[in-house]
Amino acid sequence: MGRKLRNGTKEAIERSRTLRKEMSKSERVFWNFARNDKLGFRFRRQFPVDKYVLDFYCPAAKLCIEIDGPHHQETQTRDCIRDQYLESLGILTIRIPTTELFEVEGAGIFAWADRVREACEARSAN
Repeated sequence: MGRKLRNGTKEAIERSRTLRKEMSKSERVFWNFARNDKLGFRFRRQFPVDKYVLDFYCPAAKLCIEIDGPHHQETQTRDCIRDQYLESLGILTIRIPTTELFEVEGAGIFAWADRVREACEARSAN
């Protein structure tokens, strides 16, 4: 699926180590569904790519999952630039609003886990 990504900058690598230790509740919820290939694909958490740290990354599908808390309302322009950069590397970003992980009526994490698995299947089939 294209060239292999190398680790990010030294700063991003250090930041990723810190973020792994300090995952938010929403990130821990998603990680419990994605870890150990539970979605049928291997995910890495807090994965550095260039100067960015991806919340979750599936190398086989070149898929980035970002769990967006309320603060992302204020960083939409920066997030868009980041997503476009990742897209130039062949990485698709799916952004999951943290509030949707805990919804009961929309099936919350279960619905998102299905969407992520389907995206991985579609992207890795190419």
